[in-house]
Amino acid sequence: MAEEKPENNAAFFDPAAPPKPTRNKFATACSFLASMTSVLLGYDVGVMSGAIIYIQRDLQITDVQKEVIMGIFGLYALIGSAIAGRISDRVGRRLTIVFAGAIFFFGALFMGLATNYAFLMVGRFVAGIGVGHALMIAPVYTAEVAPASCRGLLLSFPELFINIGILLGYVSNLAFSKLPTNLGWRFMLGIGMFPSVLVVLVILVMPESPRWLIMQGRLREAKLVLERTSDSSEEVKSRLADIKQAAGIPDHCNDDVVAVPKQHHGEGVWRELFLHPTPSVLHIMLCATGIHFFQIASGIETVVLYSPEIFEKAGITNDTHKLLATMAVGFVKLMFILVATFTLDKIGRRPLILTSIGGCCVCLLVLATGLTFIQNSDHRLVWAIALCLVAILCFVAIFGMGMGPITWVYSSEIFPLRLRAQGCALAIASNRVTSALLTMTFISLYKAITLAGAFFLYAGFAAVAWVFFYTLYPETKGKTLEEMGSLFGTFFKWRSTVRALEEKKGDYNGHVQTGNTTTDHN
Repeated sequence: MAEEKPENNAAFFDPAAPPKPTRNKFATACSFLASMTSVLLGYDVGVMSGAIIYIQRDLQITDVQKEVIMGIFGLYALIGSAIAGRISDRVGRRLTIVFAGAIFFFGALFMGLATNYAFLMVGRFVAGIGVGHALMIAPVYTAEVAPASCRGLLLSFPELFINIGILLGYVSNLAFSKLPTNLGWRFMLGIGMFPSVLVVLVILVMPESPRWLIMQGRLREAKLVLERTSDSSEEVKSRLADIKQAAGIPDHCNDDVVAVPKQHHGEGVWRELFLHPTPSVLHIMLCATGIHFFQIASGIETVVLYSPEIFEKAGITNDTHKLLATMAVGFVKLMFILVATFTLDKIGRRPLILTSIGGCCVCLLVLATGLTFIQNSDHRLVWAIALCLVAILCFVAIFGMGMGPITWVYSSEIFPLRLRAQGCALAIASNRVTSALLTMTFISLYKAITLAGAFFLYAGFAAVAWVFFYTLYPETKGKTLEEMGSLFGTFFKWRSTVRALEEKKGDYNGHVQTGNTTTDHN
C-alpha cells in the first residue's frame, strides 16, 4: 500500500506529466485583432442613440423617419453579411476584414457630410454594408483560429468589442453635445472613420485562417498557422487531419500545396442548408438562428439604441443627464461582458445562457412595472425612476454575462467547415432582421401599447427563449469544431445522444488505459 501512494499521485509530482495547457497567446492576439471589426457596429449603435436627438432637431424629421433611419441599419447590415459570407470563401477571411473597414470608412464619411435626410440614408446604407461584413467575419475567423481549450473566451471578443464601440459612441455623444446642433451630430457620426482605419491597419499582423487555407489546398501555410495557434503538437496533427477530412483532402496528401477535390466557394451550400438539410444541419440552423433571434427579441438593442428616450419617459429630461445615464448603461454592460469572457470555458455555455435569459426576463418585468407606476401617476415618483434605472442597469449587466457573448460563441462554433461562412451569415441575418423589426417599430409600439407594455412584451419573448434554450441546446464546451456535428440532429432528445457519446468515449478511454497497463506489466 505504501508503494501505491506515489504512483497515485504521480501526476502531481512527475516532471514528465503533461502540464496543464495555458492560454495560447498567438491565437488570443489573432482573435483580439479580428474582433476589433465588431467595434464598428457598436460605435454606430451607441452614437446614433444620442445623435438622433440632434438630427431630429436639425433636420426636422418625423418620428416615423426617426424609426426608419435608426432601425433600417439592421437590414443594410443583413445585406452586407450575406455578401460577406460568399466573399470570405473566395478571397479569404483577412481581405474580408479589410473590406469591412474600408466600406464603413466611407459610410461614416457620408454620414458626417450629410446635408439632408436622403444623404444621411445613403451614408447609413454604406456603413451598414460594412458592419454586415464585420459581423459575419469576426466570429468566423476567431472560431477557425481558436483551439478548443479557449474557444469560448476568444469567441466572446466580438461581443466585447461591440460594447467597447457602444461605449465609445456614448462618449462621442457627450463630447460633441455642446457644439451647435447642426455640427454636433455630424462630428458624432463622422468620427467613426477612425475606428475603421484602425481595423484595416491591424490586418497587417494577422495570419489567414488555417481552415480557409486548407480549403484552398495550401497545407504548408495552414500547418504553420496551426502550430502557432494550437496548445500542443498532438493538437496540430489532430486539427490538421480533421480539417483535411472536412475539406475532402485525403490524409496521405501532405505536400505544401495540394489539389482540393471540391472547391468550397459556396456552391451547393445554400442547397444543403435549405433544400436538403440533414437532421444535424437542421438542428444546427435552428439553434444558430434561434439564439440570434432571441438575443435581439429580448429587447437589448431597443434599450441600448433608445436609452435617452426611455430615460426621458422614465422622468430624466435633461439632455446631459440622459447622456450620462446612457453612458452608465454602456459601461455596466461592458464590465459584465468581461466577466463572461473569462468564465465561458470554465462554466460552460448552457448554465450561463439559461441564467442570463432568466435574469433578463425578471429585469424586464421590474422595468415594465416601474414604468407602469410612472405612467399612471400625476406627479414625479423618484423611487419609480430609481427602480427603472436600476432595472435597466441590471438588465444590461445580466445580458452581458450570458446572452451577449454566448450568442456569437455558440452560433460560430456549431456549423461544420463547409457551411460555416454561409451558416454564420444566415444566423446574423436572423439577428439583423429582428433588430430592424424591433428598432423600426419601437416608437410606434410604445405609442400603441405604452412603454411599459412594450417591455412586458419583451419579457414574454425572454420567457419563451428560456424554454427554447433549455430544450434544444446541447453543451459545446471543450468540443473541437469537427466534433460538433455529433451533438446535433436529435433535437429534443440531444441529452440521450450526449450520454451515449460520453459512454462510448469512456469505454474507449478505458480500453486504452487497459492496453497501456498491460504494456507496462510486460
